[in-house]
Amino acid sequence: MKKTAIEHAVILTMDDEMRVLRDGHVLVEGGNIAAVGPGAFEGECGERIDAKGGILLPGFVNTHSHVSMIPFRTMGDDCPDRLRRFLFPLENEAMTRELVYWGAMFGMGEMLLAGITTFVDMYYFEEEVARACRDMRVRGYLGETIISQPTCDCPEPNGGLAVARRMLDAFAQDAYVHPILAPHGTTTCEEAALRQAHELAAEYDTILTLHTSEMDYEMEHFAALGTTPIAYLRALGAADRHLLAAHCIHMTPEDIQILKEGGAAVAHCIGSNTKAGKGVAPVAALARAGVPYGLGTDGPSSGNTLSMFDQMRLFADFHKTVNRDRSLFPAAEIVAAATRGGARALGGQAQFGQICAGMRADLVVVSTQAPHMFPVYNPYSALVYGANSADVDLVMTGGEVRVRGGELVDIDLKAIRERLERHMGPFMRCAQRYADIL
Repeated sequence: MKKTAIEHAVILTMDDEMRVLRDGHVLVEGGNIAAVGPGAFEGECGERIDAKGGILLPGFVNTHSHVSMIPFRTMGDDCPDRLRRFLFPLENEAMTRELVYWGAMFGMGEMLLAGITTFVDMYYFEEEVARACRDMRVRGYLGETIISQPTCDCPEPNGGLAVARRMLDAFAQDAYVHPILAPHGTTTCEEAALRQAHELAAEYDTILTLHTSEMDYEMEHFAALGTTPIAYLRALGAADRHLLAAHCIHMTPEDIQILKEGGAAVAHCIGSNTKAGKGVAPVAALARAGVPYGLGTDGPSSGNTLSMFDQMRLFADFHKTVNRDRSLFPAAEIVAAATRGGARALGGQAQFGQICAGMRADLVVVSTQAPHMFPVYNPYSALVYGANSADVDLVMTGGEVRVRGGELVDIDLKAIRERLERHMGPFMRCAQRYADIL
């Protein structure tokens, strides 16, 4: 079995003790971490990688995305209510199986270059995203969008339920694809569809993720009924350990307690939420209550970049400002949210999110050679306040080097982009109908 040693790194283990090894090594054997220690590895191994003092941490976990929405990037960024004004209509008119596949391929390349090794996805033609995960060898928690209206791949409302069940069976033991349930939201899914989705999540013991407590009109809808979206999910029996609730901007103390008691988790998308002017989720209260949470980029249309560095910096800036407390959420806690916190939110803390013997070898080395990365007194602060995706030097998934020297290994992103652009022609022509708001 191949052994690889990454040496001379500042290692952020993100383990229970949050150990930092200033000049350490990680030994990878096969797809797992075999050892972690100080200094260089003294045994024999097939390859030795000199991190040159770079910061070695677990791969980032992106807890919410719509990766195939690359063709929508920079469209209507400043348009109010764009979901209903042109996103839904344009998806139905022009989104295709080929666009989803090549969009996913391109987006996964972008995520790998940014150090993301695990992601959660909700979209249409999700079996194509699964195919892309296998081709790119990236771990994806993938859910076909379930929505109570016709879509680009399901002419019948709630047709995503059948696709979801098909994926649950087809990818039950897959190395890269983890099928999940992904109803779109509390107001876009009929009650019966939400119940069926939760029943499937319970039957297959997997995640149910949806947008919730995000939109003003969503909150008004439930307020008129004398409840909240989270209380509504509890009434359906869906606010349990299977639930990964995305956004959760408008939360009451009672909502937070419901999530706590049910064992649910939250995907926090600070970039897309603040870009849209929707607000800042009460993550400090979630943390105090012990509700697991991770960070999400949202889609490349909503958050524009598929980079966890952007999310970490925005997380720090907004939460410290909203709470008027500079000491709130130290950088170490933010890096934890982007790694082991995301793994915990997905129920995957026994496999990834930490650098410990026995964990999957999902590893990232962030170079400290750029001017903005010197000096590094606090490696967590360097990651949150200084680093960006261009500083990612090495990425390993399951013990396999996928990025080396800041370049993808065995992946021609230029060729993928060319294929994507060819398939975008009809899409762009349809988009011209909305030129006045794009």
